[in-house]
Amino acid sequence: MDKTDNPVTGPKPSFDLEAQGMRHLGPVHWNLQMPFLYEQAVRRRQGEIGLGGAFVVNTGKHTGRSPRDKYIVDEAGTHDTVDWGSVNQPITPEQFKGLHQRVLAYLQGQELFVQDLYCGADPEYRLPVRVVTPSPWHSLFARNMFIRPPSAELPGFQPAFTILHAPHFKSIPELDGIRSETFIFVNFAERVVLIGGTEYAGEIKKCVFGYLNFVLPTRDVLPMHCSANVGPKGDSAIFFGLSGTGKTTLSADASRTLIGDDEHGWSPRGIYNFEGGCYAKVINLSPKAEPEIYATITRFGTVLENVVLNPRTRMPDVDDDSLTENTRACYPLDYIPNASDDGLAPHPKNVIMLTCDAFGVMPPIAQLNAEQAMYHFLSGYTARVAGTEVGLGSEPQATFSTCFGAPFMPRRPTEYAKMLGDRIQRYGAKCWLVNTGWSGGAYGIGQRMAIGHTRGLLRAVLDGRLEKAPMRKDANFGFLVPESAADVPAEVLDPRASWANKRAYDETARGLTRDFEQNFGKYEPNVGAEIKNVAIRAAA
Repeated sequence: MDKTDNPVTGPKPSFDLEAQGMRHLGPVHWNLQMPFLYEQAVRRRQGEIGLGGAFVVNTGKHTGRSPRDKYIVDEAGTHDTVDWGSVNQPITPEQFKGLHQRVLAYLQGQELFVQDLYCGADPEYRLPVRVVTPSPWHSLFARNMFIRPPSAELPGFQPAFTILHAPHFKSIPELDGIRSETFIFVNFAERVVLIGGTEYAGEIKKCVFGYLNFVLPTRDVLPMHCSANVGPKGDSAIFFGLSGTGKTTLSADASRTLIGDDEHGWSPRGIYNFEGGCYAKVINLSPKAEPEIYATITRFGTVLENVVLNPRTRMPDVDDDSLTENTRACYPLDYIPNASDDGLAPHPKNVIMLTCDAFGVMPPIAQLNAEQAMYHFLSGYTARVAGTEVGLGSEPQATFSTCFGAPFMPRRPTEYAKMLGDRIQRYGAKCWLVNTGWSGGAYGIGQRMAIGHTRGLLRAVLDGRLEKAPMRKDANFGFLVPESAADVPAEVLDPRASWANKRAYDETARGLTRDFEQNFGKYEPNVGAEIKNVAIRAAA
C-alpha cells in the first residue's frame, strides 16, 4: 500500500549508503517506481512480460527458501534469547564480519537499486527497512511486498534494518564455515541481513518477518504467521495455517475486508498487517474459487516467480509445475478489491487454526479453550501428501511446524504461545480448529473436505451461531465438536461416522494421537500444567 502518491523516484535520504559504511559506489537509484524498474529489468533480460503486463522471472536453482542456509549471529543479545538448533543456526561475529566485508566489496562500483520501506501498518510499531540490491526485479518485489512511505518522509528516512541482497554472489563454504554457497546471515545487533547465492525473492520477505519475530515480543506485540480479515461490524478474525491449509483462500471473503494474507502483529492496540503486498502461491489457481488472486496474474506490476508462459499467447499457465510446484505471485495489496486501506483492525473476536488432516480423522471444526489453543499453536499440525513434496510416498505424513511458522521464529516457541494465550484470555477471543483435509477416509480413500462446507462453518463461527450449538467431546483429541450445523451433514461433523471401516478409523486416529504426543515431548518440560492437562495423549 502506498501511504500517498509518490513521484517517479524518491529523493536521496540524508542517511544514505555511505552513512552505512558503503564506499566506492556506482550509480544508485533511490525508490524507483514500477515502470522504471520494469525498464531496468527488461534491459538486463531478467524476465519476460506476460499477457496483461506481469513481470515473469525464473529464479533458477532455488525455487523456494533455503532454511538450512540461514544463520544468526551468536552475540550478547541473542545468546540466551534465540532458540538455537537446526532452524536457528549460530555463527560467530567474526564469520559475519568476514562475509559482510566481501559482500560490500562485491557491491562496489555496481549499479544499485534501493528501496526505503516500512514494515508494519501501525505507526506505533513500524519498522523502517532498507533493501539494497543490484537486481531491479528484486527491488520491484520488495516495493510490492512492503509499505511504501509518502515521498515527504523519504528525505529523513533512517532504516532500523538493512538487507544487503547479492543474489549472484556466492560464499566460500570452507572459508565461511557454512554448508553451501548460499547464505542468509542475520545480525540482530548490527541490524543487517546478508542474502546471497539465491535469486528466490521470498528470502527478502521472510528475513524481515524473522527480524520482527525477534524484536516485537519485547514491545508486547505478538508476531503471527496468519491471515486476517474484518467484518462490517468490526469483528476481526485471524487464520493461522501452514501451506496448503487454505489460509489465503478462506480469509479472502467478499463480505469481509482483507487485512492481510500472511503476516500480522497483535499489539495492545489491536492487530495490524506487517506488509503492503501479497506473496500468493498460484499453482492450480482457480479463476472461479479465487477470482481476486487470479486477476493479479495478468496485471502490470505483479511479479510472477517460476510461472510458465504460454509461448503463443504469453498467458501465465498456473497449472504448469514443470519449474516448481512453488509458483508465486507478488503484488501490492491494493490489487485485491476488498483489501483494507490502513491494514488495521480491532482485537480479534475469533482465532482460527487451520489444518489439512490427510488422515481423515479430525472433524471439520472444533472449539478450543485458551489452553487447547496454546497447545495446538505449539503443535502447528498438518499433513503432507504425495505431490506436495519430493520423495513422499502414497501415505500421508504428519508434520508439525510450531507457531505455524517454525522457520521464522527465532525465540523459543513457548514464549510466543504464552503471548497468544494471554491475549486470548485478555480480549475474550473464541478459538477454533478447522480441518480442510479429508473426510470419509484418509488420503487416497476419502474425499477432500468440500470447501462449501468449510465456508459454511466459518460463516457460522464469524456470525456467532456455532458457539451456541450443542457440543460433544471428541474421544481422541479432547476438544469440543458441534453436533449440528446448518448446511453441513451430521456425518461430516463426526469423522468416525463418515468412515465405512470404523476399526480402520480407530487405528488411524490412535496413530495420529501418538504423533501428537511424541511431538509435544520437546515442549512439555517448558510449559505449565494447564497446557499439559489438555495435551493429546495416545490411548494405552
